Amino acid sequence: MNPSADAALLETDATSIEQSAGILARARIEPVGDRCLLIRLGDTVDLATNRAVHAVTALINAAAADDASLAAIVEVVPAFTTVAVHYQPSRCPRVGDLPSVHLTRCIEALLRQDLPDVAVEGRVVEIPACYGGDFGPDLDDVAERCGLTPQEVIALHSGTPLTLYAFFFSPGNPFAGPLDPRLNVKRRSSPRTRVEAGSVAIANGLSSIYQSASPGGWNVIARTPWNLFDVTAQPPTRLRLGDQLRFKPISPTEFADLLEPRP
Repeated sequence: MNPSADAALLETDATSIEQSAGILARARIEPVGDRCLLIRLGDTVDLATNRAVHAVTALINAAAADDASLAAIVEVVPAFTTVAVHYQPSRCPRVGDLPSVHLTRCIEALLRQDLPDVAVEGRVVEIPACYGGDFGPDLDDVAERCGLTPQEVIALHSGTPLTLYAFFFSPGNPFAGPLDPRLNVKRRSSPRTRVEAGSVAIANGLSSIYQSASPGGWNVIARTPWNLFDVTAQPPTRLRLGDQLRFKPISPTEFADLLEPRP
């Protein structure tokens, strides 16, 4: 037994509980059209808020499976700081409150409960990435803007696992953070009309991987040979929310050896 480690763990758990309680106290529920409620859990993209987002998502999904008052819920969608609850109004009680009011009250009651601990569910996924050159055309510019060498940028980006917060922008694009604060650059001043599939990019404290060639304004510092999204597979994404993404620097030769086809 390591008393110091145990004490640190207890302190971390207590901090997490206090953060979750504070986040829930500030939660806001608002209707989005007549078939969706949006639960706002914060205004800043950070680890504590994202953990609360996934815990609230797990709580509502579990309750909807057992509680008849939540039978109208058809899908729960987590994002960076919000949870969207889609529902079918015809499944709500036909007398009394409007469907949106009925579900809002049910969800408010749920949020008074303790949140499930989902922080330990994430896998560590090592993603090969070839940095710089044609694979990372913005690496040198990022290094200059951060006052670092390109090698230091690579070391900081690949040195610590990033938590997968959300899929966003286009199908299957993972967004993970937090980046080391020394890499906190803004988007490019001029977006590119084409960013290649597999490109690893950073901006605003986050890192993302383009799953298809598309326009984009983030700073491309690397590219992975892996295809992480296949619409014909079930599930189509190889990654899961909450996964810990660790980028592993590879050479151009290794990139060619590991290159996966894209449908």
